[in-house]
Amino acid sequence: MLTHLLIRDLAIVDTVELDFAPGLTVLTGETGAGKSIIVDALTLAGGARATADIIRAGAERAEICATFDLAQAPAALRELLAAQSIEADDELLVRRLVTADGRSRAYLNGQTVTLQVLREAVGELLDVHGQHEFQSLARPVAQRELLDGYGRLGAQLAAVRSACRHWQGTAEQLQTLESRSRDRDARLQLLRYQEGELAALGLGAGEFEQLGSESLRLAQGGRLLESAQAAAQALYASDEASAHSFISQALGRLRPLPQFDATLAPLLPLLEEAAIRVSEAGRELTRYVDSLDLDAARQAQVEQRLAAAEELARKHRVKGSELPALREALQAELAALERLDHDVTLLRSQHEQALQQYQRAAKKLTAARTAAALRFGTDISQRLPALGMQGGVFEVQLVTVSDGEPQPQGQDRIEFLVTTNPGQPPRALAKVASGGELSRLSLAVQVACMAEERRCMVFDEVDAGIGGAVAEIVGRELRALGERGQVLCVTHLAQVAAQAHHQLRVLKQSDGQATRTGIAPLKGDERVQEIARMIGGVSVTRRAQDHAREMLAAAKTSPRG
Repeated sequence: MLTHLLIRDLAIVDTVELDFAPGLTVLTGETGAGKSIIVDALTLAGGARATADIIRAGAERAEICATFDLAQAPAALRELLAAQSIEADDELLVRRLVTADGRSRAYLNGQTVTLQVLREAVGELLDVHGQHEFQSLARPVAQRELLDGYGRLGAQLAAVRSACRHWQGTAEQLQTLESRSRDRDARLQLLRYQEGELAALGLGAGEFEQLGSESLRLAQGGRLLESAQAAAQALYASDEASAHSFISQALGRLRPLPQFDATLAPLLPLLEEAAIRVSEAGRELTRYVDSLDLDAARQAQVEQRLAAAEELARKHRVKGSELPALREALQAELAALERLDHDVTLLRSQHEQALQQYQRAAKKLTAARTAAALRFGTDISQRLPALGMQGGVFEVQLVTVSDGEPQPQGQDRIEFLVTTNPGQPPRALAKVASGGELSRLSLAVQVACMAEERRCMVFDEVDAGIGGAVAEIVGRELRALGERGQVLCVTHLAQVAAQAHHQLRVLKQSDGQATRTGIAPLKGDERVQEIARMIGGVSVTRRAQDHAREMLAAAKTSPRG
């Protein structure tokens, strides 16, 4: 239930703060006073698209804060808030900011959320119906959605959608495989040739890098041999002029001296270690020289193999080091193509099973829709006399098309039929009902579909196009709906306003420089005056006031729907 609404700097509203209670609350006022701004604010709080032009002239941003009581919040909302780590025990504060640069921010209990999360959360608490929404009642898609909503067919519809997605997935896979199958022979021939080339080369993992290193070493063999021999000679091989002999001579001279000067003692271990290291380096160089292979035939073999690898790499537009991985990929594709016939057969079987699964789910949905259609037709037909359509009959026609491709919404075509003249057969609603009748039918449908809902329902002039006794009946329907929950209604009809539990008056005020909209709750004589104004127009007579009092008194004792 909506308990509080704050609107700041939206359109011509400066600051408006309202408290709401259960029941039917109507918003009344002169044409153009800004009654629908409240509806606009609630749609923005629900995540509707926002632009900078909604901000009041001279303000930097618009702000809407709506507080909802969560005492009877649906489980789906609790789960959504928990998934977003939003703490919400007794109430939910929804806040929406729109700045002058067109940007928008949304918050749930102070935590920033995306507009998608905002829409999902507020959608569980609020239903807004615009003043022209009744026109959508004639559209096939809206009719199907209304029937599914009335019948609570969400689970059956979800099963159909899931089965349809599975069927579409197997269809796409099958199409891909069959397309590959058509080009299979030519592709197989090419893959076998390419894999044969790579197999003939037989390049192993890491071999390309090894060949590169070995080629460089063989190409510089002479230089390596000469430099290594010279280095070994300088370090160790020469007894008289090597680094090892010089260090040994230095050690021989220094060993007796620490007995004369102890500060020389630490140098002896350093020189001894240096002698050992030089000796080891010299021996390693000698072993390297002995092991150095300068085979010209091997060099030619390495160069030839390296050139062959580079040529294949250029041909396949990969690096030489990637050739082993390329061969593995070609082998995998070859194996897949060679078993393609088997895979196509298997996938065709899976595709057929997916179709059968979809058809089973669609049949269950059709059966559930058929039962719901009968209940729905009877329910709406029983409401029509109270809405001024005596003898009216409402039916839901359901035609199942079983020979087409699976559709996520099922295989049923739904059409609402109606007759407002006794004795005439029902015909398509769009061809028979007038605008006023559509408006009343829409209200009947919404009341029937939402009787068990716990959302706050907002109606923006759904009573457009009606008047007189029918308007009073519409008001009673709205009051009855409000007595089961919470309803907000923007209206210009006194008959509807008189049925409300609570009334708010919207008033446009101007000081010659700026125009602002204000909203005030009405009670007692104030409410009588407002309803009298709605009855009599500019001039409020005593007779209009007496009539207003009678209407308010009658509303308290009138039978409830």
